[in-house]
Amino acid sequence: MIDVVGLHKSFNGQEVLKGVGFRVEKGEVFTVIGGSGQGKSVLLKHLLGLIKPDKGHVYVDGTDIAAVTGEELYKARDRFGYLFQGGALFDSMTIFDNVAFPLQEKTKMKAAEIKDRAEAELAKVGLSGMGHKFPAEVSGGMKKRAAFARVLVMNPEIVLFDEPTTGLDPVLVDSVHRLIVWGRENYGYTAVVVSHEIPEIFDISDRVGMLDGGVMLQVGTPGEIKGSDNPRVRRFVRGESEGAAQF
Repeated sequence: MIDVVGLHKSFNGQEVLKGVGFRVEKGEVFTVIGGSGQGKSVLLKHLLGLIKPDKGHVYVDGTDIAAVTGEELYKARDRFGYLFQGGALFDSMTIFDNVAFPLQEKTKMKAAEIKDRAEAELAKVGLSGMGHKFPAEVSGGMKKRAAFARVLVMNPEIVLFDEPTTGLDPVLVDSVHRLIVWGRENYGYTAVVVSHEIPEIFDISDRVGMLDGGVMLQVGTPGEIKGSDNPRVRRFVRGESEGAAQF
């Protein structure tokens, strides 16, 4: 479904991506791991067309996201949902209004239909009856669930998760991971996840790619990554201090 080919990107003369390439199959959970500052979030933004590469291509079912513009780009983006690292809820809106917002902006649904749809999505993520609250009035875990409901309300084909468990305790981390899998099973989306939760993220991933030094060092099943012969991959996965310092 997604083919990333020879992706290069520099900022102010510093090369962040140095020929990154990998493929994401339809319906799988593909996770990108790697140290801080290795370009994982930059890579996600390329998939959505928010950043254009200096060289390379991002194909989604044959459409080069890196090459299209205008209406064609907007049409391609409509296939995506994006769960931002902090959730990116609008503080001045209630939880319900946050979830309803994409329907109001992008569809011609009537107010009653939007209300039913938004409330249904909130119920599915365990937030039934919480729509009247503002983001500041709910916990970090509830904010993540609300942001996820806002993504799901548009029934995307592809969902990009940018560090979806940042700032959450271990119990909530597991809850968010289970939500990702539940969403894939019930909505049928393809997921690309950027995560630092090692080894927990392996439990929900079909395949994992490690991004380091601007290149994708290795792509494989969780078992293949955990048993990697590449010393840099092995040190990172094991959390060894010497390796961490190099990242």
